[in-house]
Amino acid sequence: MTDTTAIAVDQLDRRQRYQLMIASVIPRPIAWTSTIATDGTPNIAPFSFFGGVSSDPPTVMLSIGRRADGSCKDTAQNLIDSKEAVIHICPVSEGEAMVATSAPLGPAESEFEKVGLATVASSIVAPQRLARSAIAIEARAIDHREVGNGPVDLFLLEALCFHLRSDLIVDGLPDAKRLDALGRLGGNLYCSTASTIPL
Repeated sequence: MTDTTAIAVDQLDRRQRYQLMIASVIPRPIAWTSTIATDGTPNIAPFSFFGGVSSDPPTVMLSIGRRADGSCKDTAQNLIDSKEAVIHICPVSEGEAMVATSAPLGPAESEFEKVGLATVASSIVAPQRLARSAIAIEARAIDHREVGNGPVDLFLLEALCFHLRSDLIVDGLPDAKRLDALGRLGGNLYCSTASTIPL
């Protein structure tokens, strides 16, 4: 029998539960998400409580924690208001810029301008997409729920259009090694899809 350490969740405080979750549920893809506020201010921020839900129609889940005062983060509020977003899959080469967009800014400030990220118009939704994006998914929110004690804002988003950088495509699909996507681990650690293992 394998030796294990049992950790009862009800014996942990909120911070400890968060640290255990992000160190155990790994690797997590990162949804580098652009939205637009009702006043037209563009926003982009990364979230790693993110994953695929369905392929017919293509649907993803995005979970966004609240601020310390209980208010919605800008991305969540924008999704509630407009229901539109572009989710970018972030390669290692854009990692520092991605992390920089997680810094707290006021609702009227744009992370695109602060970090110096060039954008292009999306095909279907109003939020712009990153000009240098490896994979960008235009999406529309189809469901929103408040979950947990925080609470967190949980969204289901239906993918409407995929933009794939041409040099990543092998046999019509993005290649994980060429993409070199970041995966989120615990703490401030990340991993890459550049090394893959066939099983």
